[in-house]
Amino acid sequence: MTIERIDPPSQAGEREMLRAYLDFHRATLAMKVEGLTDEQLRRRSMPPSTLSLLGLVRHMAEVERTWFRRVVNGEDIPLVWSEEGDYQAAFDDSGSTGASAFATWQTEVAHSRRIEEAAGSLDLTAYQPRWGEHVSLRLIMLHMIHEYARHNGHADFLREGVDGTVGP
Repeated sequence: MTIERIDPPSQAGEREMLRAYLDFHRATLAMKVEGLTDEQLRRRSMPPSTLSLLGLVRHMAEVERTWFRRVVNGEDIPLVWSEEGDYQAAFDDSGSTGASAFATWQTEVAHSRRIEEAAGSLDLTAYQPRWGEHVSLRLIMLHMIHEYARHNGHADFLREGVDGTVGP
């Protein structure tokens, strides 16, 4: 599978710019895991951390599901990997394969894109129960960009530790 990562435009409207940066970061994560075996995807950074590339993909599937389906769309659905609402369960990669985690992540990204595109405005608000307040779609898009950017930094180090690959 070849990942196409398109550079965000240097000039665009707010929504187009947010969408482009979020998709850029989504593609970056996909590039970081591309071509690795399940064993390589499970490789840890350093003790005592249990962080792995596979765990990051699972975590980002959970993040996509939570913010777009559960918060924006108001869907009464459980987390992907925890019926009890334990967000840390996504980082446990022991019962998952790269293919299944990546497919789940892609499915959640597709839902997220559909939900965001259907929203009338970035000013749309939805209740975020963990924060105890209503948040705008604008804030959610910015938060998602931040979440991916932070974890893509982790993915840089993890991938380098797996096979020496560095870069975009």
